[in-house]
Amino acid sequence: MNINKMDLNLLVYLDVLLREKNVTRAANQLNITQPAMSNGLKRLRDLLNDPILVRTSDGMVPTERARELAPVVRGVLLTLEETLQPNKDFEPLNSQRVFRIMASDYAASTLIPALLKKMRVQAPLTSLDIMTPSDVTFHDVENGKVDMAINRFDQLPQSFHQKTVWRDSFSCLINASDPIVKRFNLDSYLKAQHIWVSKTGFGVGVGMDPKDVQKLGWVDEALAKLGKQRNISVFTRNYHVAMHLAVGIDLIATLPSRAAKLYENDPTMAIMDPPFAIPSIELKMIWSPLLHQDASHIWFRRLIVETADELN
Repeated sequence: MNINKMDLNLLVYLDVLLREKNVTRAANQLNITQPAMSNGLKRLRDLLNDPILVRTSDGMVPTERARELAPVVRGVLLTLEETLQPNKDFEPLNSQRVFRIMASDYAASTLIPALLKKMRVQAPLTSLDIMTPSDVTFHDVENGKVDMAINRFDQLPQSFHQKTVWRDSFSCLINASDPIVKRFNLDSYLKAQHIWVSKTGFGVGVGMDPKDVQKLGWVDEALAKLGKQRNISVFTRNYHVAMHLAVGIDLIATLPSRAAKLYENDPTMAIMDPPFAIPSIELKMIWSPLLHQDASHIWFRRLIVETADELN
């Protein structure tokens, strides 16, 4: 193949086609007509001597060759966009920029208030648009539609930049009037009823099965290593829901300590150390390589790090 004779726009077509797996959606993504995208797919098939996408009962499915090319093409395009992106100076005091972040309600309640105070002083005209994990996909972050995602992540694309915000231990939040507070040990913990709470990564959550320990996360995996299992009465993806439920009902919420400490001045609540060892969690911030050299984004990243360091 002579790359000098290749239309580099076909790389963009290939990238979008392999992500959307649909000619019409790919055309809409690039704001071109469906026939134009179909013609682009035909040219790609001729160029690569491969069908690229094959129609099956499950829709259009990439060939093995296409799956091999997908991360390579994506990486080339991201590097090109990052290199060609103009770098402008950023003046926080005069900027009216909107910073869009995806944050779990754990991060939103423990980190964002202090961050916002700093923004109000250093960049008073800027705005903060806080989105939930179910509002955002990896592609939104990768394409720079979202400035930052702050959450716990099990897996991340290698193209993303990332930094640890902090590590956090676990605490148990219990109604102070519950008799268990006076005899809190592993045996009483296991006999009690519990609230399960977790939200990692991106996307819409799925239903939970109390028997599927591997999908229940840190707390239940730690218990499983002891050959134990807790009784879960409520599943939620919202930390504030879990904390409010623990306030009024005889349920235990085992959650990150920074979230539990939001109730440390509430006399109706007791914060207890778990009666068994639970590995700490890591809160990370991740962002697109497209934004890595952007002056306003550099300022924003530094402000988040500075805020986290002060809270630590």
